[in-house]
Amino acid sequence: MTAGLEGRVALVTGGGRGIGRAICLALADTGARVAVNYRIDAEAADRTVDDIRRAGGEAVGYRADVGDPEQVTTLVARVTDELGPVDHLVNNAGFSRLTPAGDLSFAEWRKVLTVNLDGPFLTTWAVKDGMLARGRGSIVNIASVAGIEPNPDQIHYGTSKAALIFFTRTCAVAFAAAGVRVNCVAPGLTRTDRVGTVTPDVLAATVAKIPMGRAGQPEEVAAAVRFLLSDEAGYITGECLSVSGGRG
Repeated sequence: MTAGLEGRVALVTGGGRGIGRAICLALADTGARVAVNYRIDAEAADRTVDDIRRAGGEAVGYRADVGDPEQVTTLVARVTDELGPVDHLVNNAGFSRLTPAGDLSFAEWRKVLTVNLDGPFLTTWAVKDGMLARGRGSIVNIASVAGIEPNPDQIHYGTSKAALIFFTRTCAVAFAAAGVRVNCVAPGLTRTDRVGTVTPDVLAATVAKIPMGRAGQPEEVAAAVRFLLSDEAGYITGECLSVSGGRG
């Protein structure tokens, strides 16, 4: 069992499906009490919560749009009242879409940045004061290799993830003296539901760029997140760990 998570409260945004679900399951497996946040797909979140409980863990689902300040405030208040103060935060909720530069509108730009950048800011600001006061806590932001390697069809998404990486590093410096760590994980191509929306040609071309020659699994990303949250990573902060098969 990974050290440092037993009995602690972990809030995972976008925790119902894909990488978020895998993170919730991995943290619960270490003994963490997991708050599974979702925005729309209550059914997926319920499945994640039920699977954790059937395995003997503790989890509760919470609906909230992480891009809405009032909903984030309410979310963190409810988690604190029902499970306890948030010890670990995983900013996983995200929105991505392949959009050629000529088709990118300001509305779509704002939608992506609201979820991918405003969301992590709001949730981090909602939990940081408690963590700083207690002198402990760890945060992991889910970035992407798209924030490291430019893609002309992901100007909005790549920009949001590059900014999230820098947000991680600056928060890490700001919070370090108080014992609060902030890191990020940058997944590459990972086999989630979103991969099924990509055409076979695009998928094959993407895999061809990966030195390991395959897509990653959500559980592989979750393992990296679990490590960075844990006390085993107690002297690691401000880092971006690429989980991309050697690509990023």
